[in-house]
Amino acid sequence: MEAGVRIGGIFTIWCYDKNGKLKWKDTAKNLVTNEGLDVILNILLKGATPEDPWFVGLTDGTPTPAAGDQLTGTHAGWTEVTAYDEAGRQEFVDGALSSQSVSNSASKASFTIDTNSTTIGGAFLADITTQGANGTLLCIAAFTGGDKSADDDDTLDVQYTFSAADDGV
Repeated sequence: MEAGVRIGGIFTIWCYDKNGKLKWKDTAKNLVTNEGLDVILNILLKGATPEDPWFVGLTDGTPTPAAGDQLTGTHAGWTEVTAYDEAGRQEFVDGALSSQSVSNSASKASFTIDTNSTTIGGAFLADITTQGANGTLLCIAAFTGGDKSADDDDTLDVQYTFSAADDGV
């Protein structure tokens, strides 16, 4: 292929302590999985019904995203963080499409950590809220600045921005 389209996104995560003070912030550029690419192509070119809603999840320390990763247990380089008060992954509430980009910046996914020294290494987007359940893994990302730690009653706010652009070739 001589020309193409680049698609992908960036997770930005803010960690606030129980008093609302910012403890850390990091970003993670995602890898769109093979099954995520299949979903996109099926919707765009085959008329498949779009997945809606999508849900944000958290990964443990030092995730190693791979194109073949799936929620069905095929993700050898990482596990899902479930040490938070909410009942499941948090909904990705997308805003308006703007300049080939969509984001949940107006309604970030929020997680209240329930265990001290919980290691957070990145985030992912899936089509199911239930932790550990099978579904579609659209993308996964590892922090650019390395693993971070969160404690009981810390709040993680997760913003995801997904964009598409001509690759310029």
